[in-house]
Amino acid sequence: MDEWIRQAEVWVGQAESWIRQQPPEQIYVAAVVVAVTILVLIAASCLKSSKLNTIVLSGLSNSGKTTLFYQLQDGSSHQGTVTSMEENNDTFVLSSEKERKGKVRPVHIVDVPGHARLKPKLDEVLPKAAGVFFVVDAQDFLSSMQAAAEYLYDTLTKASVVKKKVPVLIFCNKTDKVTAHSKEFIKKQLEKEINKLQESRNAISSADISDEVKLGVPGEAFNFSQCQNKVTVAEGAGLTGNVSAVEQFIREYVKA
Repeated sequence: MDEWIRQAEVWVGQAESWIRQQPPEQIYVAAVVVAVTILVLIAASCLKSSKLNTIVLSGLSNSGKTTLFYQLQDGSSHQGTVTSMEENNDTFVLSSEKERKGKVRPVHIVDVPGHARLKPKLDEVLPKAAGVFFVVDAQDFLSSMQAAAEYLYDTLTKASVVKKKVPVLIFCNKTDKVTAHSKEFIKKQLEKEINKLQESRNAISSADISDEVKLGVPGEAFNFSQCQNKVTVAEGAGLTGNVSAVEQFIREYVKA
């Protein structure tokens, strides 16, 4: 150890001697170069750490978003949970991956309340999203179909979603119930409703929808395959732990 200390002292002495021999201008230039290099390294580190790993959990109130959030977080159903008026926001390793060996990736999930007056919250988090999963109540779908389609339409037409090609998973929840509708039925009905919305929105001046990107192909009935970003439809049940489609979606799109 003493030998290393002595060697370090020699190197420091040599460096001081070299600095004294250099013109002041050269010293200033060297200092600036070092400072700029440090700033570049810091910026690169920040960019690396800011890789998108946020999944936005959205949908109407009572669709089962909060139950799904806790199912992913700790494997519990939280059956007594009431409709959430505040977002659930946490970073964690998926419950199903906690026992896995090797490297596991934590995910940041933001559960945005589905209440209409809290909708601006969604606009705040969408630009940070690596993916969006939109929860639909498959059991009570018909009564909420129009509202769900409008909420989904507003998400799919956001410039921040389309330009970054943020993938969207439409998760048909509560399919464990006997009276639940199939994902195929829900998909078709949502496409029909969005087609109606697209036609009505086309009549509005572009100044009123400056943040919207038009969906579909002119002259053709809308379907999700026409979206610039990937949109898939899956089914399951948060209350019973049947959330494998959501977990697969997260593993595919969340960056390490």
